[in-house]
Amino acid sequence: MQLAVWTYEGPPHVGAMRVATGMENVHYVLHAPQGDTYADLLFTMIERRDQRPPVTYTTFQARDLGSDTATLFQAAARDAYARFEPQAMLVGASCTAELIQDDPAGLAEAMGLPIPVVPLELPSYQRKENWGASETFYQLVRQLADQSVTPSAKEGRRPAANLLGPTALGFRHRDDVLEIERLLEKLGIDVNIVAPMGATPADIAQIGAADFNILLYPEIGDEAARWLERTFKQPVVRTVPIGVGATRDFIAEVAEIADVDPAPAMAEDGSRMPWWSRSIDSTYLTGKRVFIFGDATHAVAAARVAHEELGFKVCGLGCYNREFAREVRAAAKLYDVEPLITDDHLAVEEAIAEAQPELVLGTQMERHIAKRLGVPCAVISAPVHVQDFPARHSPQMGFEGANVLFDSWVHPLVMGLEEHLLTMFRDDFEFSDEAGASHLGPGHAAPPAASNDEAPAATGEAAAIAWAEDAERELKKIPFFVRGKARRNTELFASEQGRATIDLETLYDAKAHYAR
Repeated sequence: MQLAVWTYEGPPHVGAMRVATGMENVHYVLHAPQGDTYADLLFTMIERRDQRPPVTYTTFQARDLGSDTATLFQAAARDAYARFEPQAMLVGASCTAELIQDDPAGLAEAMGLPIPVVPLELPSYQRKENWGASETFYQLVRQLADQSVTPSAKEGRRPAANLLGPTALGFRHRDDVLEIERLLEKLGIDVNIVAPMGATPADIAQIGAADFNILLYPEIGDEAARWLERTFKQPVVRTVPIGVGATRDFIAEVAEIADVDPAPAMAEDGSRMPWWSRSIDSTYLTGKRVFIFGDATHAVAAARVAHEELGFKVCGLGCYNREFAREVRAAAKLYDVEPLITDDHLAVEEAIAEAQPELVLGTQMERHIAKRLGVPCAVISAPVHVQDFPARHSPQMGFEGANVLFDSWVHPLVMGLEEHLLTMFRDDFEFSDEAGASHLGPGHAAPPAASNDEAPAATGEAAAIAWAEDAERELKKIPFFVRGKARRNTELFASEQGRATIDLETLYDAKAHYAR
């Protein structure tokens, strides 16, 4: 077993919690010891929900293992039903409770509760969080969907769709749903249900009334969508509308399935990204090297946006959920990079350091990695922390989502002009490193601190190369956001030329060499 400071996914019962917490009138009874009762922190602290997750724990202790823990589970289930009166109940075991083999499914069935009870068999030592959410949603749909429900006659009504995949603790799921609902309204399409987030068991029973399904998050909704396609013959829209191009493809696919005119939704996209990509300002960022890592859906979408819409060069692409590795490998071929399929954050850090990107798009783990390496970063995927659950509307999908991507990806590269100006004038008496902050007035010296605007220390031969004082001063005149690359290129040039010291001549020679 490998111990890690960070983990990209929790155990599968956390995925089940995400489904239960996102839904309404559903309760999850989890057979778990005291140490596994951490759901409140996930949802109330990180996602800032205003109510506790609908989870009841048996919370058995070590002394209970010598007695009948099965009785504890049945008592907890009975109390949860009496207290919360849910329309449906999920039952399962945490990774620790799985070892004592009490069979929550059989115990719940023997109780004869007057509501649907959905047993969850989630192998904690083989599967992880996203798979657990997917399996939970699939089992709910399979057991609760009324197979006698079919779409009504098309005459006199608008087409209807189900939105599948959003859950609690999902990356911008709330805002994505709002954005997609707006697009569908422009197309003249009704939303039958959104599930699992916001749906009740009664809603799930009516899932067959829709004409087709829209799969927003394949990691969560793909298994259920496939079952609905087989059982109800509902077509599935699989284009994920992240970025301007993908949103237009999404609209075209939806319009074709629903037999509606795509023009109203296409005409008023409101996206600033196409305008900026045609502007002279965008040329400053053309060819910027970007490393992308996250869940497969967001990573593949981000690579397409970076390459096709912003003119970046994808120098690394990977995901942590192995169930969707095939999709990432196929995308990596398009950009001629080696796919990185791993859930080891140390392997990701090593790959980023080796690729030397100028921008990292990833999870909260990659945010910390990029900070240590001195590289700009934007978060594109779960797992994330509290700052990535903004109170404002901040979708990733749709045309407004493209604006959010434009802001959050471009700003780390081009903003900070004041830092650039301070760097240019660092020899001025007011802005030198020895001076205090200008807003404090004269007489305030800066506290001693190491500069953090340089690139990570070089390794190998480059580490043995010394910088002359005049070359160091000249290097500091280069804008901070490309200074690290200039340092690396100069050291590489000096190493190849066999020069032990980098002076002004070497710095200018390296500049001329890489400008060819």
